[in-house]
Amino acid sequence: MEKLTIEGTPKTPTINFDNASGTLLIKGRSIPENSIEFYKPLVEALEKYASKPLGATNVNIQLEYFNTSSSKCILDVFKKLEGIHKGGSATTINWYYEQDDEDMLEAGEDYQAIISVPFKMIEIEE
Repeated sequence: MEKLTIEGTPKTPTINFDNASGTLLIKGRSIPENSIEFYKPLVEALEKYASKPLGATNVNIQLEYFNTSSSKCILDVFKKLEGIHKGGSATTINWYYEQDDEDMLEAGEDYQAIISVPFKMIEIEE
């Protein structure tokens, strides 16, 4: 399997998923015209990866902002990761948020409450 790389734009985040190393990065702003279409390649790549995941899967989420439709798609991504975690891959989601961004911290905490995958809240300086 190959890497999935989606270059970020002002409306869409950069997505890098390297199944050879078990690492996923989602970084930037997520306000695409069609969130379902935008996140579909990632969801499909995670479905393939779930059939033969590595022993450890590391996820780094560094979003500045995301809209409501993106939040549903991000939850879908996290549900795939939850399946990978339950399948035996030690999965960790690192949720990065800026020091004074209460909304992004709360969003991470909301996902943490819904998904049974270990979350690390990581505060970054602006």
